[in-house]
Amino acid sequence: MRKFKIRKDDNVMVTTGREKGKTGRIIRVLPDRAMALVEKLNMVKKHQKPTAKYPQGGVIEKEAPIHVSNLMIICDKCKKGVRVGRKFLEDGKKVRYCKSCGEVLDR
Repeated sequence: MRKFKIRKDDNVMVTTGREKGKTGRIIRVLPDRAMALVEKLNMVKKHQKPTAKYPQGGVIEKEAPIHVSNLMIICDKCKKGVRVGRKFLEDGKKVRYCKSCGEVLDR
C-alpha cells in the first residue's frame, strides 16, 4: 500500500490537464491506483442502466479520478498550491507542513 501526502477533505489545486488551475476538495483517495476524486472537477458523462440507486437510468455526470501527481495541496496561509513535507512535532506526532511558509497543514 502506497502512502500519499494528500488525504480526504484536503483542498487541492490541479496542476496539469483539462482542469489546470482549478481547485476543489478531495472526496476520496484511491491508493491502489494512485488517484483521487476531487469534488466538481474532471466531470464525465456515464450512461447508466436503471438500477435501484438510479431507477430512471440515463446519462449521469460524475467525477473521474485524477492522478495524485497532478494535484497540489493548497496552504491556508499561502493561499496557493504548495509542496508538502513531513516532520515530527515535539510531542512525537508526525504532521504534514508547507515547504514554503512552514505552516502545519494537519488540523
